[in-house]
Amino acid sequence: MFFNKPTADQAVSLAAVFQSCELVAELAHTGNAPIGQMQHSMEILLNQNPLSIEQLYGPLDNLALGFQSMKSLFGEMEQPKHPEVMRYVLLVIYLASKLSKDKHRLNTIAEGIELAARQAQHFSVTHDNVFSNIAELYEQSVSTLAVRVQVVGSAHYLRQPAIAQRIRSQLFGAIRNAFLWRQLGGSQFHIMMRRKAVANALPIV
Repeated sequence: MFFNKPTADQAVSLAAVFQSCELVAELAHTGNAPIGQMQHSMEILLNQNPLSIEQLYGPLDNLALGFQSMKSLFGEMEQPKHPEVMRYVLLVIYLASKLSKDKHRLNTIAEGIELAARQAQHFSVTHDNVFSNIAELYEQSVSTLAVRVQVVGSAHYLRQPAIAQRIRSQLFGAIRNAFLWRQLGGSQFHIMMRRKAVANALPIV
């Protein structure tokens, strides 16, 4: 399995992981991130039963930031804007692996995301209340694991509750995409040893 040629679906789901992690970095350094990309990430997170990869992610232009980030951090393009994103990606994939073996936490997460999805129907996926509830769910279910994602950036922004909630929500989105990537056959081996093959599997945007 490790030596199978990476598929386009694997590459797309991994690019979605990178995109969410880029949004984490952007929020941590500047206190802001493009609302359209955050909305797309939240829509993916709250969609627990997609009919297909295409239905989950929509047009691939939605993941342009993730495509660029992955190619950059895999050495296929110019120097990355946020080098720490690679560390976030590896940690998120590790956390997804740990969570996949913990049925109790998974049930708690599923119930919490379902509640947030219903809430988003009344407000919007980028409403402060939705970010707050997803961030609280992250703290209760992910932050209690032995390994945590230590986000670097400006202390001025990281201390602000609203920004911290958005960061945790994007980390949750990254984990959700990492789950899918693993389900599609992605593994640490692909990132450590087959980066160029994975990057080459990305569809042209």
